[in-house]
Amino acid sequence: MEEKTFDKNSFIGMLLLGAILLWYMYTNKPTEAELKQQTTEQVADSVQKTPTNATTIAPVITNDSLQQIAVKNKLGAFAQSAIMGKEGTTVLENSVLKLTIDNKGGQIIEALVKNYKTYDSLPLYMIKDKNASFNINFGTTDHRILNTKDLYFEASTSSNNNNDVLSMKLKVSDSQFLEYRYEMKPDDYRVGFSIRSQGLSNVINASNPIHLDWNLKGYRHEKSMKTENMYTTTYYKFDDEVDYLSIGGDNEVVNQLHWAGFKQHFFSSILIADKPLDNITLSSTDLMKNDETNTTFTKDFGLKAPLSLTNGELDYTMSWYYGPNDYKILKKYEGEDLEEIVDLGWGIFGFINRNVFIPIFGLLHGWMSNYGLMIILMTIVVRIIMSPLVYKSYLSSAKMKVIRPELTALNEKYPGKENAMKRQQETMAIQRKAGVSMMSGCIPALLQMPIFFALFRFFPSNIDLRQKSFLWASDLSSYDAVYQLPFKIPFYGDHVSLFPILASVAIFFYMKMNQSQQANMQAPTQEGMPDMTQMMKYMIYFSPIMMLFFFNNYASSLSLYYFVSNLLTIVIMLVIKNYVIDEAKIHAQIEENKKRPEKKKSKFRQRLDDAMKQAQDQQAQQKKKR
Repeated sequence: MEEKTFDKNSFIGMLLLGAILLWYMYTNKPTEAELKQQTTEQVADSVQKTPTNATTIAPVITNDSLQQIAVKNKLGAFAQSAIMGKEGTTVLENSVLKLTIDNKGGQIIEALVKNYKTYDSLPLYMIKDKNASFNINFGTTDHRILNTKDLYFEASTSSNNNNDVLSMKLKVSDSQFLEYRYEMKPDDYRVGFSIRSQGLSNVINASNPIHLDWNLKGYRHEKSMKTENMYTTTYYKFDDEVDYLSIGGDNEVVNQLHWAGFKQHFFSSILIADKPLDNITLSSTDLMKNDETNTTFTKDFGLKAPLSLTNGELDYTMSWYYGPNDYKILKKYEGEDLEEIVDLGWGIFGFINRNVFIPIFGLLHGWMSNYGLMIILMTIVVRIIMSPLVYKSYLSSAKMKVIRPELTALNEKYPGKENAMKRQQETMAIQRKAGVSMMSGCIPALLQMPIFFALFRFFPSNIDLRQKSFLWASDLSSYDAVYQLPFKIPFYGDHVSLFPILASVAIFFYMKMNQSQQANMQAPTQEGMPDMTQMMKYMIYFSPIMMLFFFNNYASSLSLYYFVSNLLTIVIMLVIKNYVIDEAKIHAQIEENKKRPEKKKSKFRQRLDDAMKQAQDQQAQQKKKR
């Protein structure tokens, strides 16, 4: 057997290789600064990339001393929020609202409005999938600028008089923290919210501006995205006045702000402050206008509010409202004027809706559950109430018809432009003796106009009609498409709605019948005056066509109302014409009026007659000079 001997050359070679390896490792070792930089980047990356919808509870970082050093260098006094912070969410829920609050940022990441669905039957979320952000940006005394949305809060729950309370604390220590406090009541869309700090007077730099930033992209909830976007805007209350951002105004600075609401068609997200806020910047960007392919979001809302310190601490009491734009619900929050966010019209139109139509609709709702029948019954009630005005208008028309031969004879007696003033005086004298006034026919029509415009606001804003069906209309708050067009017609749309067609047909026949009435109301056309009869003929065709195009994309409840209303008006006009108005009696009454001594002229009538006589004398003098 061969005896093994020690190989001196191999041993020396291994030593040399080992020495080279040690030299290479030593010369390529990272410096202390590089090691610190790598650790900081790893920690920052772990903080920023933490998923906001996480439900597991896990430490944000490990207890590695190098990582803790890097976090302290980055976050300063608030490093504990990253070292001890945990990923996770907490749910506050009652019978109408479900809020999910994330430890990261202490903000609401989901707001589910219960008992409502989207147009495609999905749960209705105001906040979901990072479409909203709530953040406080502030500086620290060690010259750092921090954002609460990037930091981790510690959650704890409790109960207060049957209210669920969630405390979210961004800690420096157990006695030093920034707290968001949520308090949810049973069966309420409004949630208490407060911002306060404790022991941070030496941590938060008072010389740096502190800003609250609230942003939200409004999800599409309704079938007609165009109509929903039209009713979507920012409402706000300032100095006891409620206003909204105009279509053209994307930004506005407001002082003494009580609340701001990101209003969508039927739902709103509202932030309410107990004490007015100053120098608030509100913004709204139309996402549909900027991106025509967008079918998810309507508008991008923004609110930026400067916050101030009180004795070195933050102390603000507020509340959130995530819920429906229901006038009855919002009205319950007395003194806030939140119900103004429901667009019922301004001035007399809003007054009529609040004091007439909302009570009538509520009364009918107590009797029946079919909203289509409620609209029809409400239409009948309105037309019965308005029928005396229709009667007045028809009575004036009948009187004008009786005296029309006299007015025609008057035109023949005083022909030509030179007799225009005399002809006008005699015409007014005949009308006065007969007890007829041109205004008696116009006033009833003018009195009906506020009703028309009030209902124009009432039906599209009434959330009770949302997703309620009637006949072929699946949603009375949206259009009632019976046929989908393979193309889009400008100003009309890509579908055919049936109720606007029926309403247009009804208004055509109504205007056709009303034409003869209006012709009677007009005095015979005088020389030099335009012939109104021809204009009325054009209006008979123009108005129904305009209505057909305009209402094709509007709420089917409004078209249903106008269809039934015009039908009832036609019936009422036929009844008045054939069974109420007696032209023989009217003629006899007019002849009797002529025999009576003329009443003393009013001061206005006397001044009018004097002015006409003076004008007539001047005209005669000018003619004489010529």
